[in-house]
Amino acid sequence: MTLSKIKQLATLGIHQPKEVFCQLDRTALIAHAIQNGEASLAENGALNILTGKFTGRSPKDRYIVQDEITESRVFWNEVNQAITQQIFNRLYDLTTNYLSAKELFVRDCQVVSSDDLAKHILVVSTKATQDLFASNMFISNPVIENTEVDWTVLVASDLQVSNYQKLGLHAANCVAIDFTRHVVLVIGTGYTGEIKKSIFSILNFVLPVEDGVLSMHCSANVGKEGDTALFFGLSGTGKTTLSADVNRYLVGDDEHGWSDHGVFNFEGGCYAKCLGLDPKHEPEICGAIRSGSLLENIKFHEGTTIPNFQDASITENMRVSYPLSYVSSYRDVKLVDAPHNIFFLSADAFGVLPPISKLTVEQAMYYFINGYTAKVAGTEMGVSKPTATFSACFGQAFMPLHPMEYAELLRDRLKKNPDTKVWLVNTGWIGGPYGVGRRIKLSYTRSLIQAALSGELEEYPMELHPIFGLKYPTFCQEVPQQVLGAKQLWNNDEAYDEQAKALKLLFENNFKKYQDTYFTTV
Repeated sequence: MTLSKIKQLATLGIHQPKEVFCQLDRTALIAHAIQNGEASLAENGALNILTGKFTGRSPKDRYIVQDEITESRVFWNEVNQAITQQIFNRLYDLTTNYLSAKELFVRDCQVVSSDDLAKHILVVSTKATQDLFASNMFISNPVIENTEVDWTVLVASDLQVSNYQKLGLHAANCVAIDFTRHVVLVIGTGYTGEIKKSIFSILNFVLPVEDGVLSMHCSANVGKEGDTALFFGLSGTGKTTLSADVNRYLVGDDEHGWSDHGVFNFEGGCYAKCLGLDPKHEPEICGAIRSGSLLENIKFHEGTTIPNFQDASITENMRVSYPLSYVSSYRDVKLVDAPHNIFFLSADAFGVLPPISKLTVEQAMYYFINGYTAKVAGTEMGVSKPTATFSACFGQAFMPLHPMEYAELLRDRLKKNPDTKVWLVNTGWIGGPYGVGRRIKLSYTRSLIQAALSGELEEYPMELHPIFGLKYPTFCQEVPQQVLGAKQLWNNDEAYDEQAKALKLLFENNFKKYQDTYFTTV
């Protein structure tokens, strides 16, 4: 540790820590993690950790300081919760006092690959595995270490806020963001995804407001001819699987920006879900799980150290983080062209959306705002009922601004790039709702996306859906014709129409609440 780093920590209020490790490589971090009992080593060389009570994000425990910067710009709601500067300061002092007595891992890293918008992030944590996560997920750039720090993330995962009720918090854990001090506090949760998503939340405020960039919760890849594709979708819709295409170059897995100059990645790694991971269907992800990768909350097959991706007894949200360089199809570029195609992935468990539809600019805004997928609520008398899930902009929990602001940025980008095509893709059920119909084959979805990417799909005849008003193709090679219209496989036109109208009404009601709140505040 250099003297300058000691001074830097002291400036933050962290004094005389037990020991400080800076910029350790993956080999050293693995050794520390095993020595400290933080993780176990899998047969393939990856580390596996248990994150304790929290095996996922805790969106109800995220807070933003309400001050001159945020008061009139943040869309305050159940996920963008306000705290005062005084409360944040007390949490800050609690955190820095805690860190002062600990062994610390410190990392300077970069977010945003585009040079003109890059940010210098300083991550201070108490665990080697948290530092490994930061090393995997953020961009390594020795040059940026000599620049001024833009944001600091202080991670105190074993700290509890004992008097949280007096501070107006919901629990003893929290994530707190201060846009004035440029500091994030991660307290009381070992789920590493909070580190990544707190930075994403920051960029989703800073880049649109200061730079006019559309920040996006999506994956991106590029074809060998340079055509860019974006994939939006909530958990379970196939975003990671469909973007990891061996015939295209991966740009990034989860977070991107779209500026006047093109599309760029925010991150340096992937954070993939592992439930049901299969080398046949996800060869790129499976190939990336090796020494340096960090598995989370995964059980081993009994009597072995082989990860069991079918065992969800700890959590269905089992994860792995790894650097993008571990993906064989990764293309190391700072900027790619504006997208030629954008795919909104929705796993429709009602079974009424066509497998693929082409959207107008207005429809793109509408479905972007709704951010729809569906989940199975449960089973009663042997029949499972789907539940609609809406997450504005396909990432509501990370969006500090009003969703309409992001939708308007999308509209502006599409109008500046009239050749960009937007598609709504149903990766969910056909032939009936969940429990009656069946999930559309991955091979069909891949064929439809490939046809869209090649331009073939637009050459096929299209029909207008009578209820949703969506244009969908009536032909695509390698996809049965009766699959494309959604209605044919139901064998009950009245039941289909009733279900489709019910879902359409859910869309309209969800969209209206954002439309109403936006136009009363602008």
